[in-house]
Amino acid sequence: MVFPAVLPKVAARWLFTFYRAARKLRRQAFQLYNRNAAAAKPPSSAAVSQQGHAATAKQSPAILDDAAAAAAADGTVVCDVHGALLRSTALFPYFMLVAFEGGSLLRAALLLCAFPLVWALGERRGVRVMAFVTFVGLAPRDADLVARAVLPKHYMEQLNALVYERLWLPSRRKVVVTAAPRVMSEWFLREYMAADAVVGPELHHVAVGRRRYFTGLLAGPAPGRDVLQEALGAVADVGVVSSSSPVDQLLVPCCKEVYVVSREITKSAKLPRDKYPKPLIFHDGRLAFLPTPAAMLAFFLFLPLGVILSVIRINIGIVLPYKINFVAGAIFGVRFRTSGLRAPPADGKRRRGVLYVCTHRTLVDPIMLTTALQKPVPALTYSLSRLSEVIAPIKTVRLTRDRARDAETMSRLLKQGDLAVCPEGTTCREPYLLRFSPLFAELADDMEPVALDAQVTTLYGTTASGHKWLDPVAFFANPVPSYRVEFLGAVPREWTRAGGRTGVEVANWVQRRLGEALEFECTGLTRRDKYMMLAGNDGVVAK
Repeated sequence: MVFPAVLPKVAARWLFTFYRAARKLRRQAFQLYNRNAAAAKPPSSAAVSQQGHAATAKQSPAILDDAAAAAAADGTVVCDVHGALLRSTALFPYFMLVAFEGGSLLRAALLLCAFPLVWALGERRGVRVMAFVTFVGLAPRDADLVARAVLPKHYMEQLNALVYERLWLPSRRKVVVTAAPRVMSEWFLREYMAADAVVGPELHHVAVGRRRYFTGLLAGPAPGRDVLQEALGAVADVGVVSSSSPVDQLLVPCCKEVYVVSREITKSAKLPRDKYPKPLIFHDGRLAFLPTPAAMLAFFLFLPLGVILSVIRINIGIVLPYKINFVAGAIFGVRFRTSGLRAPPADGKRRRGVLYVCTHRTLVDPIMLTTALQKPVPALTYSLSRLSEVIAPIKTVRLTRDRARDAETMSRLLKQGDLAVCPEGTTCREPYLLRFSPLFAELADDMEPVALDAQVTTLYGTTASGHKWLDPVAFFANPVPSYRVEFLGAVPREWTRAGGRTGVEVANWVQRRLGEALEFECTGLTRRDKYMMLAGNDGVVAK
C-alpha cells in the first residue's frame, strides 16, 4: 500500500518542477516571438486588397447563417483541421496515439515527459518537438497503420457538427490545412471526409537497407501560401479557422470570406454517430480514451496497479470455483451482469448438447459464458494465442477454416455435451454485428443465442495488428471492466433446419435476434474485411 500512496506525490513534485521551468521558458519564448513579429509586420489590409481577393473575417455564429451555407454551396471551402473541422485545437493527443500505438510504451512516456517543453513553446510551435519524439526511428508502415486503423475513430469523435454540416458537406471542392505532419490525417481526410487536397508539413525519412525510417525532422519549412494556392487552384469561397489558429495569415489572402470558430461554439457542436461521414465499425489500438496530457499522466500512474489487478482477476477465473467467482470478481472491481438464464431440462431429454451462439466482443467471451452458466463449456477458437490457450480455465478447440473438418469437429463436440461458438469469427468493438457463418446452423437444432457485451474505459482487450497474447491482460487491467451476459432462450423450431429453414436463414435470424437484444446494427462484413482494413492482411493464421 506504500507504493500507490508515494507515486502520486512523486508525480506532483515532478509536475510542479517542470511547471516552473516551463513558465520561465514560455515567457522568454513569447518575448522573442514578439520582437520578431514587430520586426516583420504582416502586410496591411490595403496590400491584401491589391491582390484582388481580400477576405472578411466573421465570428462563428455567422456559420449558422444561410448566407454562409450559400457561399459554401457548390464552391471551394478550405478548413484548418484542428479547431475548425475538429472541435479540439490540441495536437498532443494525436501525436500520443501515434507514439503509443505505432511506437511503444517507452516512446509514449518520453513524449509525455517532453510535454512541458511543448507547453512552454506553445503547442503549435512545439510541433517539431512532438514530431521528433513521435516519429524518430518509426517505420512509415507503422505510422500508416495507425493513421488508417487508430486515428479515424478519435478524429470522428471530435468532428465539429456546425462546420461539417453547414459548410463542409455542401461544398464542391474541399481543401484542409493541418499544422501536424500530413501523414497523420491525410488518409482520414481523403477516405472519410472526401477531401480533395491536404496541405501540411512533410516528414523526412531515410533508407536503412531495404527499409525506410522517419528521422523525426520536418522536411523543410511549413507549407506557404504558394502551396495552398496550388492546392486550391483558385480563390476559395470560404475559409474556416479557429480563434487560436496559426494558419489564419495563410488562409486570409486565399479566401473571399473567413469564418472564425470560437471555443464556446465548438463545445456543444459534437457530431452524432448516426451523422458520421461513414459508419465507424472497425478500429484498432489499445487506448480507449483520447490521450490528453492529464489523461496520459493518470494512465501511467495507474498502470502498475492495473497490471497487478489484471493478474489477480485472471487468477480468480483460473483458480477459484464458479460459485465464488462472482463475489471475488466484484471485490476486485469486475462488474458482471447476467440475465435470462433458465433451469436446464431434466437429464435424458437431450441426446446432444446445446450450442450457445454468442456475440464476440473479447477473447474472454467463453469464460464469461461459463461463469454465468456455473459450469465449463468448451469453446471453438481460431486465432487464440498459445498463452491464452494455456491459462484458459475451459477447453478450447481450434478451428481450421476447412469447412468439412470444422463441421466434423463441431458434431463430435456436440455429441459430448454443450458447446460455445462465436459465428462472427472475430471481435468488433463498436455496436455492430458482423456476418454470421451459417455452419453452426447446419449442425445443430438445439441452439440458444447469448448476447455478450463488454465495456472498458482505459484499454481495449482486442487487437488486430498488435500482440494478441496481451488481450486478456489488457482487458482486466481496466479500472472497472464490465460484462453483460444475456440468454435469449432457445431458437424456435420453425427457425431451425428441422423446421425447413436453410443454414443462411437460421444464421441471419439469430444475428437479428442478438442485434435487437443488444441494440446493435447487423452488417454483412466479415473477418477478412476487418483485417484487410486494420492489419493489411486477410486474417488467415498461418499453420
